[in-house]
Amino acid sequence: MRKSTYVLPVIVVLAVVALSSIFVVDEREKALVMQFGQIKSVKEEPGLAFKIPIIQEVVKYDDRILSLDTETIEVTPSDDRRLVVDAFARYRIADVVRFRQAVGVGGLRTAEDRLSGILNAQIREVLGADQVTSDVILSTDRRGLTNRIRDQARQQALSLGLDVVDVRLKQTNLPTQNLDATFARMRAEREREAADEIARGNEAAQRVRALADRTVVETQSEANRDGDIIRGEADAERNGIFAEAYGADPEFFAFYRSLQAYETSLGSGNSSMVMTPKGEFFEYFKSQGEIGTPVPSASSSGTSSTSAAGGTATE
Repeated sequence: MRKSTYVLPVIVVLAVVALSSIFVVDEREKALVMQFGQIKSVKEEPGLAFKIPIIQEVVKYDDRILSLDTETIEVTPSDDRRLVVDAFARYRIADVVRFRQAVGVGGLRTAEDRLSGILNAQIREVLGADQVTSDVILSTDRRGLTNRIRDQARQQALSLGLDVVDVRLKQTNLPTQNLDATFARMRAEREREAADEIARGNEAAQRVRALADRTVVETQSEANRDGDIIRGEADAERNGIFAEAYGADPEFFAFYRSLQAYETSLGSGNSSMVMTPKGEFFEYFKSQGEIGTPVPSASSSGTSSTSAAGGTATE
């Protein structure tokens, strides 16, 4: 009875001591065994591990890649256009012993505060360097800048036991007070580009119009030339026909031409002509008088009036 009274508490105590001396290291963690504030061992492999109960304690740290969003800061590139930059970083605890020695009991909160200061300093240094303009920062070529920030921040973060995996710029904007001036400058640039496009368009239109006018003039000239050639050939053919007709019967040809002259001269209803009736123009009127048609006779004063086809002849 007395043995069981002593054995049971001993077993319980031994069980408690055994359980308190065993701890589990997860694959996502690293563990430090601390004794009176001093690091006794490092447990990086997952599985069971042991420690001395009561006098030793276990401190675990996350072994995964962690994220850190930096505070928004203003930077001034070489072209003196201030920018508001918001960045974030990916990091992990590379050396858990150095990490513990650097931050102490502050843990991740203290480490992130110090890492944030390192990142902000490197962002200002890299983005404010010579030959780094705001256009470069806002372009797609800024990947090289973020790599420089990462490499320089990694060197300084090693003293904290941290490894900076990546750094990216989330947002890069202009300060609020500079937006109006920037928008005005953008509008001016767009208006200048529009004016250049309009000028080039007008120049092209003038070239097209000049070419069209030249084509019209050349076409009209060719058409007039071809028309003159055709008219010349037609006149030559007509004159040839007239000459042939005149050679066949000169008297009839002279009579036909006289009729054309009468029709042209006396065809209008209000035409008036003053000439002597003995002239050659009335030669065929005299011939008609000789065959029985009345021919106007001259008065005693020597004045004669003749009407033919609506025309009047007076001397």
